[in-house]
Amino acid sequence: MRVIVMFDLPITKKKQQQTYRRFRKWLIKSGFIMMQQSIYSKIVLNPTAAKFLIQQIRNQKVEEGLIQAMVVTETQYASIECIVGNKKSEIIDDMRRLVVI
Repeated sequence: MRVIVMFDLPITKKKQQQTYRRFRKWLIKSGFIMMQQSIYSKIVLNPTAAKFLIQQIRNQKVEEGLIQAMVVTETQYASIECIVGNKKSEIIDDMRRLVVI
């Protein structure tokens, strides 16, 4: 499964810019991979882990803007079509990244 986070946060004021940077850094530190500008995804093991991760996103104290989260299966994620351009990434972005302990 994947959790996909899409966000649109205002950055017109200095405090808003700090909030944006803090949230984006938190996503990266938490293991999210950037798909596009302001769209990040992360592999999770099961729906329980997805719910927990979404609750962590809620706890980030972002007061302004829009943050949306969506859970999709690997089959649904694999069916994403690239209409224009090519996906360029050296990051392994499939189940090979998944470490089961």
